[in-house]
Amino acid sequence: MGEVARRAGLPAATAHRLLREFCEWGALERDEAGVYRVGLRLWELGSLAPRGLGLRELALPFLEDLSQITRENVQLAVREGTEVVYIERIAGTGAVPVLTRVGGRFALTATGVGLVLLAHAPAEVQDEVLGGPIERYTPETVTDPDRLRHLLADVRTHGFSISERQVTRDALSVGAPIHDGRGRVVAAVSLVVRYGSASPHALAPLVMTSARAISRALSIL
Repeated sequence: MGEVARRAGLPAATAHRLLREFCEWGALERDEAGVYRVGLRLWELGSLAPRGLGLRELALPFLEDLSQITRENVQLAVREGTEVVYIERIAGTGAVPVLTRVGGRFALTATGVGLVLLAHAPAEVQDEVLGGPIERYTPETVTDPDRLRHLLADVRTHGFSISERQVTRDALSVGAPIHDGRGRVVAAVSLVVRYGSASPHALAPLVMTSARAISRALSIL
């Protein structure tokens, strides 16, 4: 309780009251150890968001196909402000562990989906992201703004992104953009494999094919 109050900058009594109300409403749940977790009510509300749920339901068959073909991690994400939000992830059998989770957020600058979404973001978003602190996750994380701008230009030119050991030392991610019926990039899909197990340029056609299939399905809505 004290930690919640401290992080929220609230008096302990106020924090206690809000947590009780959130639990009663279903936004939070408290386990036997006293640890608070996201409640089912928030997941229910999240499912009503058309950008997340509609896209996820439409994309899921193609994501499952990609997962079955590769037996690797498949991820679907959108951009929310200056962050990535993951709306689906399928974990491959024996695939490399990843730090991301459905509903979780991550920086735009390091992951395969993040680089795709940042490459196609408005100029003001790119300037904000590249002009601020860029978090380093591993020694391989690209944090130099000029290098990142070159990477983003390559993503736009070639139609896919490559993130090699930028988030964890043992992972390689390849991402591709998903377009809506107006040609706008609204999401990104990626494969995350163990570094050294496959060439990124061998994975790129698979990811791009899935992205194009989802884009076609979106365009006829």
